[in-house]
Amino acid sequence: MDKNARLALLKQFYEEEPHEPFNVYALATEYLSIDPQQALDLFEKLLTQHPHYGATYYHAAALYAQLGDNTKAEQTYQQGIAVLESQQNAKAIKELKGAYQLFLDEQEDW
Repeated sequence: MDKNARLALLKQFYEEEPHEPFNVYALATEYLSIDPQQALDLFEKLLTQHPHYGATYYHAAALYAQLGDNTKAEQTYQQGIAVLESQQNAKAIKELKGAYQLFLDEQEDW
């Protein structure tokens, strides 16, 4: 499936069930490489409407950092770690803490 067909399919899923967090997440991650602002809008929707959807935090925090909003990136990493700890998701906690540490290391290099 090519990128345009995949995007069209994900948009369709989102339009059919806009309150299903996975549909929002899948569309947001698809937009990461083609329209970061649209991806950010969708990630922010997830953070607001589905704060316990743990997968959001990794990509949202990285996108904030990419867009130069380091304060928001740090807050998002910290919030995500707290959410994942409350869910006792050890693998996801380890991944998010690793990404957060890389982010912090990059801040020190500046």
